[in-house]
Amino acid sequence: MISSPAHAPRKERSLAPLYVATAVVAGLAMPIQSRINGALGLRLGDPVAASLVSFTTGLIVLAIASLLLPGARAGAMAIPRALREKRFPLWYLAAGCVGAFVVISQTLTVPLLGVALFTVSIVTGQTLGSLLVDGIGFGPGGRRRISTLRALGAGLTIAGVIWAVSPRMGSAASIAALLLPMAIPLVVGFLMGFQSAANGVQAQAYGTPVAATLVNFFVGGLMLALLLLVRLPLVGLPESLPTQWWYYLGGPLGCVFIGLSAFLVKHLGVLLTGLGMICGQLVGSLLIDVLVPAPGAVINGATIAGTLLTLAAVALASIPFGRMLRARK
Repeated sequence: MISSPAHAPRKERSLAPLYVATAVVAGLAMPIQSRINGALGLRLGDPVAASLVSFTTGLIVLAIASLLLPGARAGAMAIPRALREKRFPLWYLAAGCVGAFVVISQTLTVPLLGVALFTVSIVTGQTLGSLLVDGIGFGPGGRRRISTLRALGAGLTIAGVIWAVSPRMGSAASIAALLLPMAIPLVVGFLMGFQSAANGVQAQAYGTPVAATLVNFFVGGLMLALLLLVRLPLVGLPESLPTQWWYYLGGPLGCVFIGLSAFLVKHLGVLLTGLGMICGQLVGSLLIDVLVPAPGAVINGATIAGTLLTLAAVALASIPFGRMLRARK
């Protein structure tokens, strides 16, 4: 029996907490992926080559899934038809380049900023971009009104991230001197809101987020391969690939992150999806620093308090969700 449209908002409302929790879980994948790709970058002596390896392994996983799973296979077969029929503007394919831009921004600015300021910059951009995308209705869920509580939740998310990473920040004078480098990850984070929205639109066009993620990895991998070729005369070949299997988990984790993001933006909107994933990133980073601490990792009261504030901010931003859905009945 097919549910009537009148029942759809009620079903969406009942599943909203599950969707938010899924966004948090998806965010957990990012710090794990960053730690793996960072180790691979050190092993190869080239972060761009490491990112290309990550994209390639993710693409292989998605290709296998598209061959073995009926739904994913149907979505992959729908890609040429969707592109031919122009079901969305073709520039939406550039969403796959945003992941490559994240890598480029890491390569350029993390040595100058450190991980803490890089995280603050990219999360601030991601939150602002998500607010704009929801406000103009760029995503597959259409325009979503930015209520006072949701805007406050976004602001508290930024405050929570700054608080959580404050033990690793330098002095105010040193931060002021790095404003220009901080602008690069800020812009990249801003683009991540449009990436989630564009991938969500593509997921609708193909019929499954798996196909959208496949296209995303193909486009991003192609861009990284071209970048590697351009840099080759200057930096030479990377070191030989490692034999340990865990070095190659970054790509599959990226599949989880991008695929769930493309699925969730339809149900939560870009802002709430982004806030949930930011929350997962902070919690994941905290757990990694506790269980497998990296050199220079600092965990104190500010780290824990900032993480808890971010959790509260996501809960606050989630409050208007049910009210918004009732208005759509």
